[in-house]
Amino acid sequence: MKLLLISDKECPALWDFYQPGRLKGVDMILSCGDLNAKYLSFLVTMGGMPLVYVHGNHDKTYDRNPPEGCDCAEDRILRVKGLRILGLGGSYLYSGGPHQYTERQMEARIQRLRFQLWRSGGVDIVLAHSPIRGYGDGEDYAHQGFSSLLQLVDKYQPKYLIHGHVHANYGADLPRVLRRGETTIINAYERFLLDTDNPPQPDL
Repeated sequence: MKLLLISDKECPALWDFYQPGRLKGVDMILSCGDLNAKYLSFLVTMGGMPLVYVHGNHDKTYDRNPPEGCDCAEDRILRVKGLRILGLGGSYLYSGGPHQYTERQMEARIQRLRFQLWRSGGVDIVLAHSPIRGYGDGEDYAHQGFSSLLQLVDKYQPKYLIHGHVHANYGADLPRVLRRGETTIINAYERFLLDTDNPPQPDL
């Protein structure tokens, strides 16, 4: 299965300069947040495949004008095309804005999902906005990851944790692909094509 992962920056080739057929072969789109709602609706319309999203810390208008034709996975598990997708959007609390959480608040969100995780028999993909603490996060307070996501990954061992929030232009040596146990961690900044039949190898 081919999954288009997107986050934080609208890709010009998929919007401003889109050409018919550019999404051919993509089975599903996963958005990690901080993207224009119209961009997500455009991709769904042009591609005709499911699009699942979570909120980024800058997605202040999604509640009033959500992306049309898309499915929000926030604080629940969705089953799409045979995959169990758990959504945990938002960033570390740094300015008091919407979709920002303390470590304890993120931990509480995960605890509230325990029954869903038990009922579904686990999860295949954790779709987040922020990274795991110590795995591709930033050194500044606003871009640090969550330790509670690390505990979630260690306990349930999803195949993938996909996140955004940390932009590729923050540093030339920022990894796109990391690994923690059985979980492949991918930074979806702008776009990343994931072929689940040929998983990417961690960056050295």
